[in-house]
Amino acid sequence: MTHRKIHTMAKISMMLISTLLFTSSLTANESRQIIVSKFKKQDTIITPLSITKFKVTDKHGNSKVVDLKGKKFIVVSVSEPGSEGKSYAVDEDGTIWWVDKIASGAYGGHETPNGIFHILLKRRYHMSASHPSADGVNNMDFEMLFTQSGIALHLGNTRALSHGCIHVGRKDVEAMFRWVEVGTKVVVMRGNYGKFLNQELKEFKRDVNAYN
Repeated sequence: MTHRKIHTMAKISMMLISTLLFTSSLTANESRQIIVSKFKKQDTIITPLSITKFKVTDKHGNSKVVDLKGKKFIVVSVSEPGSEGKSYAVDEDGTIWWVDKIASGAYGGHETPNGIFHILLKRRYHMSASHPSADGVNNMDFEMLFTQSGIALHLGNTRALSHGCIHVGRKDVEAMFRWVEVGTKVVVMRGNYGKFLNQELKEFKRDVNAYN
């Protein structure tokens, strides 16, 4: 078997996983409660240009393009009106191989900020110091901290908005926790990133046809 065929089969396997996860996520989102509230406008605007390229515009209108090609990273499209309420895992080849439902920060000052961050630390078990749970049960397990102010991806209720963190469901958080490393980039944005997964699925179909 040639290297090209091996690579194609590996890509097809990844895309099958992505297709199943994407379909599952769409089904789950049908029952998501739609929250229409006034969320604070972000100082930084993140515009996805491709799977790995992002245009970053600051509050003064200055822009730059950041390309994460060759790196694995997480993209979070927050759970606000006009966004998707999903996270995406992108591998070093620029393939979206995982998508799941998330919940982000609530309106009124708890909005999760836009930006390109990186994982600062990982903790399997953790209790929030600023918002401890009344029953003493850890409320930030599988913590993946990505800001100095305490914002993290962690196990949480994907139907409930947070104090700024990203809630990841139980069926997805452990896999994400194992996959990310300290230093892994986290892109937080508003808007549509799923369009690139749709493009991948079209390419996947072409690959399957070509392989056959």
